[in-house]
Amino acid sequence: MKLVVFGANGPTGRQVTQQALAEGHTVTAVTRRPDTFPLEDRRLHVVRADVLDAAAVERAVAGQDAVISALGVPYSPDPVTVYSEGITHITQAMTKQGVRRLVCVTSTVLFGVEAPGEGFFFRKVLEPFIVRFPGRTVYDDMRRMEEIVRDCDRDWTVIRPAGLFDTTAVSDYQVGDARLPGRFTSRADLANALLRRAVDGGHVRTFIDVRTTEGTPSLLDLLRKEAVGGKKKEAEAGKKKEAVGGKK
Repeated sequence: MKLVVFGANGPTGRQVTQQALAEGHTVTAVTRRPDTFPLEDRRLHVVRADVLDAAAVERAVAGQDAVISALGVPYSPDPVTVYSEGITHITQAMTKQGVRRLVCVTSTVLFGVEAPGEGFFFRKVLEPFIVRFPGRTVYDDMRRMEEIVRDCDRDWTVIRPAGLFDTTAVSDYQVGDARLPGRFTSRADLANALLRRAVDGGHVRTFIDVRTTEGTPSLLDLLRKEAVGGKKKEAEAGKKKEAVGGKK
């Protein structure tokens, strides 16, 4: 099967690409930085394209059997439009090129219900704070993205995972059409769920949840990891600025 993956150079997109290649599919990996893409395979085509460039998106979609969008951006106080603009270009390209199957990612918080099985602090304080403040612009644009997908005439599935973390293998994860208990979804499981819907079908024109039930981190462990990762990114960004500033 011929698959195109948008957001292929992100941690989930790389998992999707790797799993698809392992199953024998032909993959077009779309990234703005192909020189940093770590995978190689005779059935892999890495193309430079920005999802905000409609013409480039259409070229990537042409001739594909299915489209997988693993687009993702970090929380930001600034307006976010990558999800909605990107999916607009993707769905328009699919219509023009006659590609029907689309699978994409948003977030479990978009179910609009409290997390089942969680305590008062998580349900009433922590998650609402994240959604309304650091994550507000991202989730607002995810909602716009879902509206665009819902209104398009393609055979779509939207997967709404929980907090993402890394594992080395796919687990016996849960899938449901309502918000599932649990705080975490491994990227390997999310990638597998995306791939299964793209290749095998199922859950057409449906929003589904995917939840990892084994080997999940504690919330404190995940927050510590994100904090350390954020500091490293800030340090790297600072070094790049110094290097650029030093050039004449």
